[in-house]
Amino acid sequence: MRSTLPKVLHRVGGRTLLEAVLDAAESLSASKTIVVLGAGRERVKESLGGRSVLYAVQEPPLGTGDAAARAVPLLGADDGPVVVLSGDTPLLRPATLGLLVERQARGGADLVLLSFRPPEPGEFGRVVRDRRGRVRNIVEAKNASAAERKIGEVNAGVYCFAAGAFRRAVSRLRRDPVSAEYYLTDAVEILGHDGGRVEAVEAEDWREAWGVNTRRDLAAAEEIEHRRRVERALDGGATIVDPATTRLGPHVTVEADAILHPFISLEGNTAVREGAQVLSFTRIVDSTLAPGSVVGPHCELDGARIGARSRVGPFARLRPGSVLGEDVKVGNFVETKNTVLHDGVKAQHLAYLGDADVGAHSNIGAGVITCNYDGSKKFPTSIGEGVFVGSDAQLVAPVTVGRGAYIGAGATITEDVPEGALALSRVPQTNVEGWVERRKAKAEQGTHGESKGVKRHGG
Repeated sequence: MRSTLPKVLHRVGGRTLLEAVLDAAESLSASKTIVVLGAGRERVKESLGGRSVLYAVQEPPLGTGDAAARAVPLLGADDGPVVVLSGDTPLLRPATLGLLVERQARGGADLVLLSFRPPEPGEFGRVVRDRRGRVRNIVEAKNASAAERKIGEVNAGVYCFAAGAFRRAVSRLRRDPVSAEYYLTDAVEILGHDGGRVEAVEAEDWREAWGVNTRRDLAAAEEIEHRRRVERALDGGATIVDPATTRLGPHVTVEADAILHPFISLEGNTAVREGAQVLSFTRIVDSTLAPGSVVGPHCELDGARIGARSRVGPFARLRPGSVLGEDVKVGNFVETKNTVLHDGVKAQHLAYLGDADVGAHSNIGAGVITCNYDGSKKFPTSIGEGVFVGSDAQLVAPVTVGRGAYIGAGATITEDVPEGALALSRVPQTNVEGWVERRKAKAEQGTHGESKGVKRHGG
């Protein structure tokens, strides 16, 4: 990978390779999940955060068989099947894993492995079958004969063992004399030699068994995963104007009749409901867009909820805790954080609304700021229904503005405003009559003085 980052922490489709594999594994509802760690294990553990997994450590790294053996002490007395996955197969689908487990449970096989047929078998281990089509063993490409190298069916490194068969096979693995490593693929021959039954299930789509080993692999996997998600949204009835420039995260939901315009990125747990639109050059993370809402262009939303028929942007930023009711308008260069804008609120120009609650049908003028931070603590601003806040006003929290009140343009509000009141805090205006003419005359006199050689000092 030409990287200091552990391979399984490189990302495809917004997830690390390991997260993608674990997400697929979660569909099995396993009684326990064990992650075998090697190099860079502290970074890998940190990346998994609050996931409910157990850890085993492989040190030094002695091959796939040794890695599997490290997990055995953590299995306990559980008699369920044991599924073994590689941490670098991010395209593996839950449905394929389910098929593998179902096949093992239905037929009682000692081992069911996943195979696939790539266009170029290359360095993959070949699945060798006998004349009756039964799996006999797996031969690593470097050890394969000329005839074996012609075999198109290869091993994906995904296995479902009967619990007892897994323990028996792993305990009998022997080091390869050339590499000095233990190969889990040898379990196929071990179980077959004992009269056990080994079967192979071929992946419906060979690409899902593809492991990532290079940056080129990573880029190719990214495009495959990207296309899968776009096709899933299209099949669900969404309109995607330019699929090539639309990025959808693994947990994004796009409903029927939603419209996604070019050059957008939807990430995290984002949902775009029926008929909502996202315009170009917009990034949305962990947010919900209600039916008929419109976001963008050039907007950023993170942890926001947008109500039905509301419109955001262009050039708006909604930070975590931003909640917009129905028919709300948030316009250009408006930023919100931890703020609720109730139905019909308008904040259309150049405003910052932080830690605020704005009542229904209130109007926030251009340049308005809720001053929510005193340098050490945050304070709330409460604005009632039907309030008009004039341009360039500052509301110094904590402060409450009563229902139907008016805030004059340029006001600095430091005290509560009663319901229906007009609040002003302007310095009285002064008009100096004739000032412009006197200024011009003075300027002309100064110029005339210079032309006569009068020496002037100063700027």
